Amino acid sequence: MRKRPARPPDPVSDDDIRLFHEAIGPVRRHVDDTAPANTIDKPAPEPRQFLLDEARVRDELLDMPIDPGEMEVGEELSYLRDGYRPDLLKRLKRGHFSIEDEIDLHQMNAEVARSAIVEFMGEAKRRGLHCIKLIHGKGLRSRAGGPVIKRLVDRMLRQRDDVVGFASARSEHGGTGATVVLLRYRG
Repeated sequence: MRKRPARPPDPVSDDDIRLFHEAIGPVRRHVDDTAPANTIDKPAPEPRQFLLDEARVRDELLDMPIDPGEMEVGEELSYLRDGYRPDLLKRLKRGHFSIEDEIDLHQMNAEVARSAIVEFMGEAKRRGLHCIKLIHGKGLRSRAGGPVIKRLVDRMLRQRDDVVGFASARSEHGGTGATVVLLRYRG
């Protein structure tokens, strides 16, 4: 059985308003003596998940099975466009920016990877993203020429004027097999 749509109420006439006031009598506004909810002191928010993450990272660093000094020295990608403060690149390398999206370029040849990077970065720009990650691998299966996709990523990112800077990811985000990119903010 179909319900009929509710029709809007008829407008109230001046006579009906007058009759209502005659039937009810004088009216006075109710004053609430209790404190409004928004004036009660609220405790400061506690960033519990952030604190848990920081404690987990500290514990992981203490229990590392390998020496960080032996890890991937010399293979890092790093770039900062002229005109930006050097501490921006330091903050990027230390993981101070949240990665908002990523693309995995594994198993792609250079031509397919180039096209995928252009499309992915165009979409990131349309979405207003500030920090993205390109997973290119370390080139361990590359021939004598070295890591093809990694070099392609390095070359392409340096040529794009919407890239503020980039750096190899922290080890927990892929290390030298991924690059974190800081995009120019258009807010």
